[in-house]
Amino acid sequence: MKRKKITMLLIILLLLAFFVIGCKTETGPTSEEGLQEFTIEELAQYNGKNGMAAYVAVDGVVYDVTEISAWKDGQHNGFEAGKDLTDAIKNQSPHGVSKLRNVKKVGILIE
Repeated sequence: MKRKKITMLLIILLLLAFFVIGCKTETGPTSEEGLQEFTIEELAQYNGKNGMAAYVAVDGVVYDVTEISAWKDGQHNGFEAGKDLTDAIKNQSPHGVSKLRNVKKVGILIE
């Protein structure tokens, strides 16, 4: 009887150890939520021109607007991709940040 209890305890401990180890996530050179970090200079490369992706930053979050038809060739209503558009989106855009809810987040803007 005592041997069964010890065996069961060992099995439970092993299963618990596998569960804890298996759930551990690896972290690489990315930031919170697995998003890439961009400096303003790096963001500028993603201007939607010459086949490049089109990214914009708002409130420190970098969004991929490449596949959005309104951002054809990295431009939309006088705004250009590859820039921090926080002020423009919040103060000049008629829809503000509401349209960004449906846009893929790809990174965060760092200093």
